[in-house]
Amino acid sequence: MSLLERLNNDMKQAMKSKEKEKLAVIRMVKASLQNEAIKLQVSELSADDELTVLSREVKQRKDSLHEFIKAGRDDLVDKLKAEIVILEEYLPKQLTEEELSEIVKQTILEVNASSKADMGKVMSAIMPKVKGKADGGLVNRLVQQHLS
Repeated sequence: MSLLERLNNDMKQAMKSKEKEKLAVIRMVKASLQNEAIKLQVSELSADDELTVLSREVKQRKDSLHEFIKAGRDDLVDKLKAEIVILEEYLPKQLTEEELSEIVKQTILEVNASSKADMGKVMSAIMPKVKGKADGGLVNRLVQQHLS
């Protein structure tokens, strides 16, 4: 089942069970997917493009979450946390830090990286492997640890 079909089914279910928050998040994701399709001038997004849009939406919310926590906006913090939980249902299973660390070690060996100067080379090799399955900030931190 494609992401769009899943979203449509979940949207119908959210309407029936009167889950307003989930319904709003699903509608927003569908709009983001449609906007991306228009931007790319395609009728249907690839699974990779869908994953990119979902990851972007989660990242935007996590960034906003940090800002709202700093500003003491607890009302918005709770709302964003709930939205993130809903969005993460549609992302692939996230890698653990141990699994990610193993991928980083393998990739460093593959590209023969030896210092922090090779950071860009390692990151460009890793990110396609872990797309949607790991936070870029965590990947960056692990690469720095292993290269130092």
